[in-house]
Amino acid sequence: MTYAKLFEPGRIGNLELKNRIVMPAMGCSLAEVTGEPGPRMIRYYADRAKGGAGLIITEITRVDDETGVGTPNQLSVTNTHVIGQLSRLVEAVHAYNTKLFVQLHHPGNQTPSRLIGGKQPVSASDVTCMVIGEKPRALTTEEVEGMVKKFVTGAVIAQKAGVDGVEIHGAHGYLVSQFLSPHTNKRTDKYGGSFEGRMRFVTEIIMGIKAYCGPKFPISVRINGDDFLADGITLEDAVNQAKYLEALGVNCINVSCGTYDSGATIIEPSYFAEGWKKHLSTAIKNAVSIPVIAVDNIKRPSVAEALLEEGASDYVGIARGFLADPNWGVKAKKGQDVEIRKCLGCMECFRILNDGLPLGCTLNPILGREFEYGEDKLVKDGNGRKVAVIGGGPAGMQAAVVLSKRGYKVVLFEAAEKLGGTVNLAALPPNKSMLAEFVETQRAELEKAGVTVKLNTRADVETLKECGVEAVFLATGGKAVRPNLPGIEKAVTAEDVLAGKAGVEGDLVVVGGGVTGLETAELLGKDHKVTVVEMLDKVGGNLYPSVTMHLVQEIMKQGGQVCKGKALVSVNDGSVTVKDTKTAEETEIKADTVVLAMGVRSERTGIETLCEAYGDNVVLVGDAEKPGQIYDALHSAYNKAFVFELQ
Repeated sequence: MTYAKLFEPGRIGNLELKNRIVMPAMGCSLAEVTGEPGPRMIRYYADRAKGGAGLIITEITRVDDETGVGTPNQLSVTNTHVIGQLSRLVEAVHAYNTKLFVQLHHPGNQTPSRLIGGKQPVSASDVTCMVIGEKPRALTTEEVEGMVKKFVTGAVIAQKAGVDGVEIHGAHGYLVSQFLSPHTNKRTDKYGGSFEGRMRFVTEIIMGIKAYCGPKFPISVRINGDDFLADGITLEDAVNQAKYLEALGVNCINVSCGTYDSGATIIEPSYFAEGWKKHLSTAIKNAVSIPVIAVDNIKRPSVAEALLEEGASDYVGIARGFLADPNWGVKAKKGQDVEIRKCLGCMECFRILNDGLPLGCTLNPILGREFEYGEDKLVKDGNGRKVAVIGGGPAGMQAAVVLSKRGYKVVLFEAAEKLGGTVNLAALPPNKSMLAEFVETQRAELEKAGVTVKLNTRADVETLKECGVEAVFLATGGKAVRPNLPGIEKAVTAEDVLAGKAGVEGDLVVVGGGVTGLETAELLGKDHKVTVVEMLDKVGGNLYPSVTMHLVQEIMKQGGQVCKGKALVSVNDGSVTVKDTKTAEETEIKADTVVLAMGVRSERTGIETLCEAYGDNVVLVGDAEKPGQIYDALHSAYNKAFVFELQ
């Protein structure tokens, strides 16, 4: 497909942009401890500029070192010492004719005291963010005036480094948003009360930036189209804010929504549709004449094009799309839609950041590691030597592509009739169809890399020797766990149920409350009463909390239930016996069918024979190495293929 609107040049103020694709601000925690952009951050942003973004807005960038720390290793514009390195970031992005804005940010009450040296968080008023759970103190009038100066200083530092503009983060429940929203602004001084009072903080920041950076220096303001809180900002409020900001002379409005307290509306899990909030940006765009950027949970270029065509915004924000695939824009321009690794909405990126680690992505094993593991770092020493990959799941396909790019001649053997492995089953539950698209993307990558694929073929040593193979990557996945318990032979596995190899009837008990168990229960709960039994005190495993919560809620809406702290004792005729892990009390739960979702064990059939034939040239990847999620499989495969040396 061709996307005329998406690649139409545009303007923000006097700034010319090569297309309508904006990579909006996302925390990445890739800055140096000094707050400067080092080689890792510079490479991260440069790759997205090279990949087709017309405008990049940096991650939340700190303007206050005392109470304004949002993440570890956060970009900062609090001191002139960052100008040198920040200018190098600008140069790296400009090399691809991409423009760069710095987003000025203060978290307010949405940061824990542990990130700000144990000090009490600050806010417009002493309203606690329920997610953080720490009561803030209200800034004094004098402190607010001082905070205005810090935002302005940040803009001046950014301008001196050569950035093309700044964005004031007035959305997502952060400090500026806390002044704008009646939910958090209970002040009685000049910074509260009326609409004009709540707007005063951002007004003074804007006027200060204009005074020090000049009237032509572009300013964007990110606002919430809706707080999704009973007493928060509504769409009507947002429209009035946008009109007011335009009258102040800002050059662009960036529309988002939600706060920490309204949860998944900020960063949407997979159960949100693309474009679900387009009504917010549409209403604001219809009310102002300056450009509007909007983030609309866009995964596919066709959706971005449609939103531009219908006038939902002037620029589309492609956020996690650029995390999953840094070349999102270039591939869209070439019509290579199938080759785009499209965001799954799995929330793994956010979970990783919340753990205090640099950014990561389920589908992109290079994310955050571009400087060390980028494709330009691949040692191309394969010299046409043959390597076999046994298993066509995500790990096997990933390893095959990397090895091929390194110059090895790769043959991939898959025993089934199609590629994808258990991902084909994982794509069946509600809201998981993006996984099926990912399988097609990997298939296209194999074809482009020149990998020979042999379906319906089991590879033994004799076959491999006949092909002249010198090394083997074993990516045979895992086999469903069946514990040695009385009556376990009566149970079926979730994998067999999803694959249509086993039927279910009557009331169901799903044993295992991890991702497979919960998603299988949600799918089966449409037609059956389902009880999920999990021996741990929590369900969902490492799933992001909003995803786990959604799955549990859907199961319960369907009349099912989730039992935690219950270990399976036996499978009986028409029931299961479970034991409370704290009291050891045993109870029975009615079950016409028992579905096991208790994880997998590595499948290594034939490993001994392979090792006898190939020794140290046998490499385990994915679940064959260690059971895990798709994230683990792809990272394992990329890492092993990246460093592989024939012994």
